[in-house]
Amino acid sequence: MKHPLADTKAPPAEVSFWQALLFWLKLGFISFGGPAGQIAIMHSELVDRRRWISEKRFLHALNYCMVLPGPEAQQLAVYIGWLLHRTRGGLVAGILFVLPSLFILIGLSWIYLAFGDVPLVEGIFYGIKPAVTAIVAQAAWRIGSRVLKNRVLWAIAAASFIAIFAFNLPFPAILLGAALIGYIGGRISPSRFQAGGGHAASSTAAGPAIIDDDTPTPEHAVFRWSRLGWVLLVGALLWLLPMAAMTTTLGWSHDLTQMGWFFTKAALLTFGGAYAVLPYVYQGAVGHHGWASPTQMIDGLALGETTPGPLIMVVAFVGFVGGYVKALFGPDSLFLAGAAAAALVTWFTFLPSFLFILAGGPLVESTHGNLHLTAPLTAITAAVVGVILNLALFFGYHVLWPQGFGGLFDWPSALIALAAAIALFRYKRNVILVLSLSALAGLVVHLLL
Repeated sequence: MKHPLADTKAPPAEVSFWQALLFWLKLGFISFGGPAGQIAIMHSELVDRRRWISEKRFLHALNYCMVLPGPEAQQLAVYIGWLLHRTRGGLVAGILFVLPSLFILIGLSWIYLAFGDVPLVEGIFYGIKPAVTAIVAQAAWRIGSRVLKNRVLWAIAAASFIAIFAFNLPFPAILLGAALIGYIGGRISPSRFQAGGGHAASSTAAGPAIIDDDTPTPEHAVFRWSRLGWVLLVGALLWLLPMAAMTTTLGWSHDLTQMGWFFTKAALLTFGGAYAVLPYVYQGAVGHHGWASPTQMIDGLALGETTPGPLIMVVAFVGFVGGYVKALFGPDSLFLAGAAAAALVTWFTFLPSFLFILAGGPLVESTHGNLHLTAPLTAITAAVVGVILNLALFFGYHVLWPQGFGGLFDWPSALIALAAAIALFRYKRNVILVLSLSALAGLVVHLLL
């Protein structure tokens, strides 16, 4: 329904590139709350307050970004920046969405490694770890309640949990199997693989927008094969040149080279949000490469939850810890090694997101809503629920039995986890609040016991 003030409001003045740049910079510092919170902030600012884009066009862009792997809120910023100010607008929006988080995480990661044995810091992380376990469990429930609409999708979720929990199958193999089931199932029984819906937004219109419902697609956003070829070529060079340089100078087995390769693969597996790809990161970073310990990974997720930007920025923490602990630049340059590794990991993680928008946006948008495309994605998201549940159990084991099942049960951590779960599930409290109170409780327990 049309807003009663829509006809009386004048269209907003065209926004300049520099005005947009200042907004994207601000967004990079205030984008807390995970993808749902970040999308809500953009909707409030861009649709309701500034009227840079209409409700319909905003949701159209959001639905497109949800089809792609990668952080959907960051991709949405790239998309809107691209519509407003061409390629440079998309680049600025996407980079500034991530950059503040990268600098903050580098600083926090250094404090964590350099001063982690200080009682104050130990106590804070003692309380945060069980809260993170509850947060991951809530993520499994939240995604599951949206996606698992029938027995077939429940069966896919259960099978993925068994595959990774009992048989330790690689995460990509689980996704590939789910996609194959969705592809076949979408043809045999399409109704069972309908998408479960997306993020909600306000249904009211704020008035005429710069990019309104009937605004023609900007010339630079119309799909052309020639433009697609050029963007893919530039994107391939941006990936290939640093990888070739590291392989030539450091060798393929060097940790920095392996980080570039590993996190490129991780970036292409982030269907369903950051929690979906975290098990794959854990398998590789902890089990195979040894860049971080299980405890450090839990702490890293806690830092990612308490900083602005996409949650997938936890990979910057992984990179920093790997570079710092392994002293990649020598014992006298630990911070430099960690910072370089964090920046490298961030580059390879987010490069595909920019390419998906700048190169494939119009093409993917033209196929959105096609069940042959969305059925495999629905099956993948169902499988992700089982994988995230396994991740919650993984965290719970390391938090509640820190010395293994043969050791003592950590009952204070269990009480903090229970209280965090009640706050999240029953009272729908904000994640930042839950983490803050849990950190305070952990500090009290750590100082008293």
